[in-house]
Amino acid sequence: MAIAASAGLASPGAGLWAQIQQQQAQRSADQAEQQARALRVQARQALSAADRAQENARSLQGESSQAQVDADNAQRGVQAMKSMTQIQQGIGELRAQIANEVQVPSSVQQAPPVVVNSSGQTTGSLVNVTA
Repeated sequence: MAIAASAGLASPGAGLWAQIQQQQAQRSADQAEQQARALRVQARQALSAADRAQENARSLQGESSQAQVDADNAQRGVQAMKSMTQIQQGIGELRAQIANEVQVPSSVQQAPPVVVNSSGQTTGSLVNVTA
């Protein structure tokens, strides 16, 4: 009968064991909650960093586009300068060819000397036909 009596009674250690298990479960739940909070903070930080990175990428994309426009303009300027140089060289060569082809007689090249009379008038360029 001693066996039957002891089977019906709760052992004093069983209550203590249940309490320890409950405390461990509570600690595990608290740790899991803390870890979840920490992960939420990290997730918010990561999202914030991603937003900043995306905004930075947009800004860099705009700067890149403007830099490409500037580079294209500079390239067109270089091409225009090359064209102007070629045109100037062509004009210089044309002038040299014209100078070689057209020989002005030496008598035409020299203008008659200007003579000033005592009245301060230049002579030799006009003829006075009134008498």
